[in-house]
Amino acid sequence: MTITSAKSLLLSITIFFSILPSPSFSFDLERSFLRCFASGSGNSNLTSRIVFAKSSSSYNHLLKSFIRNLRFSDNSVPKPNFIVTPREILHIQKAVLCAKRHDLQARVVSGGHDYEGLSYVSDVPFLIIDLVNLRSITIDIKSDSAWIEAGAALGELYYAVAKHSKIHGFPAGTCPTVGVGGHLSGGGFGTIFRKYGLAADQIIDAKIVDVNGKLLDRTSMGEDLFWAIKGGGGSSFGVITAWKVKLVPVPPTVTTFNIPKTLDQGATNIFLKWQRIAAKLPGELFLDIAIGVDNSSPSAGKTVKVSFGGLYLGTVDNLVSMMQNNFTELGLQRENCIEMSWIQSVLSFAGFSIDDPLEVLLQRNETSGRFKAKSDYVTEPIPVIGVEGLWKVLLESSAVLILTPYGGRMSEISESETPFPHRKGNIYGIQYLVYWDSNEDSQKCIDQLRSLYAYMGPYVSKNPRAAYLNYKDLDLGVNRGNTTYEEAKTWGLKYFKHNFNRLARVKARVDRGNFFRDQQSIPPLFS
Repeated sequence: MTITSAKSLLLSITIFFSILPSPSFSFDLERSFLRCFASGSGNSNLTSRIVFAKSSSSYNHLLKSFIRNLRFSDNSVPKPNFIVTPREILHIQKAVLCAKRHDLQARVVSGGHDYEGLSYVSDVPFLIIDLVNLRSITIDIKSDSAWIEAGAALGELYYAVAKHSKIHGFPAGTCPTVGVGGHLSGGGFGTIFRKYGLAADQIIDAKIVDVNGKLLDRTSMGEDLFWAIKGGGGSSFGVITAWKVKLVPVPPTVTTFNIPKTLDQGATNIFLKWQRIAAKLPGELFLDIAIGVDNSSPSAGKTVKVSFGGLYLGTVDNLVSMMQNNFTELGLQRENCIEMSWIQSVLSFAGFSIDDPLEVLLQRNETSGRFKAKSDYVTEPIPVIGVEGLWKVLLESSAVLILTPYGGRMSEISESETPFPHRKGNIYGIQYLVYWDSNEDSQKCIDQLRSLYAYMGPYVSKNPRAAYLNYKDLDLGVNRGNTTYEEAKTWGLKYFKHNFNRLARVKARVDRGNFFRDQQSIPPLFS
C-alpha cells in the first residue's frame, strides 16, 4: 500500500467514526430532552414516570407491551429514543414540542395492531407517544353518544356501552384489543357496518394536538381537518386524543351462525352464489367468509375450507326465512344458529364464549405472532375458472383470506363523504393474511402471500387496484419518511382514490413542514 492510499484509508476511517454518535451523544440527547419535557413543571420525578429513555429499566417492557406483530420485535428493528406515556393532554403537547426541538420524529401508538409497525418503527431518531393511559370512556345514553379517549381499546368501548344499555352498540371491528385511535382514523368496520356504515361514519367531534402543540376540537380545527381524520389516518395530521361518536341501536336479540364447507361439500358453487347475493342482502345481515387450507382429516387429505359466518340483527325465525328466500344453497337450518344479545355476539366474534363475563373484553395483552397482510376490493364476481385457480394457489400456501360483504348502508354513502372511498360498487373486500412462527420462515411466507396477491390481480378492482388503509401494506409503492406527493400517489390512490388530493392539501395547511410523517403518511401538496 502506498503512503497516499494509506493516508486516504486513514482519512476515510476518521470520517466514518466522526459521523457515528459518540458515547456521550445519546446521553446528552436524553438529558436535554428530559430537561425540555420537565420545563415548567418543576417535577423531575413526574417526568421519570412519563418519559422512558433506553436507559430506563422499564423501557423494554413498555416497548414489548404494544407490539402486536412480532416481525417488529427483533433486535435488528430500530427502536425509539424515548417512549412517552402521557397522563394528560399537557404531556402530549410537551412531547410534540420537545420532539420538534430535538429533531425527533413522533410516532403515536393507541393499540399496536399497526400491520407494518409504522407507529413504532422508524429509520430516523424518533420517540413514541403511547396513549395507553388515556383511555377513559364517557357514555351519554340520552344523546346516544360517547366520548372515547384514543388510548382505549375496542373491547373497552363495547364493555362501557353494554354496561349502560342493552339496546345500543357501535359498528367497529371484532378484535377487542385494537386501539380506538387508529381504528377510527382509518375508517374501521365490523359486523354491523352494512347496517350503519363505518366506525368513522359515526364520528361527530374529535380532539387533536397539532404540530404547534395546540389542542383543537371540531370547531377550532375546521371542517377540512375534521374530514381528513375520519378515515384519512390521524397520524399524518397530529395526535388525536379523543373521539365523540354516535352510538347505534341494536335489537334485544341477534342471531349468529357458522357453516364450514370443503370442496367436496360443494364449497365452490356456494361461494359463487355468495358472490352474487352477499352485497344485495338486507343490511341487517352480515355474512362474511374465511378461506384457508384444511388438514384436519388425514384420510380426506388437504383441501380448501370455506367458512360462512354470519350475524343477523334479529331473530332466528326471520333469518331462516330470509336465507330460504335468498340463499338456499348454503343450507342454513335453525340448528346452525344461536340467538343472543348483541354484546354476546361481540364476545363470540372475538373468540370468547358467550357465557364469559364481559370483563374478558378488557384484556389488552394479546399478540398476533409474525404476520403480513394485503387487501383488495372486488367489483365483479370472480368467474368459476378464477375461483378454481384460487383454490390451487391456496393449496400451495399457508395464507388465509377473509372476505367481507359490502352493500347495504355502505352503498348509500358518497365516496367523498370521508377519505374512505370504498363504497358503492364494491361487492366485497378481501384481507389476505399469512402467519409464521420463526424468522427463518419470514421470506417464504411473505413470498407466498405476494404470489397469491399477484394471482388475484385480474379479478379485483382496477385503476387503481384499491386497498384498505388499516391493512397497511408497504409493498404498494415508494415508502420513505419524507415521500413526495408524486411518489406517494403509488399507494395513496389505492387507499383513498380521488380523495388523496384533498388529503394532501389539508396536510399542507396544517403541517407544512411535514413533521407528522412515516413511510405512508399523507405528504403536503402546496399547488
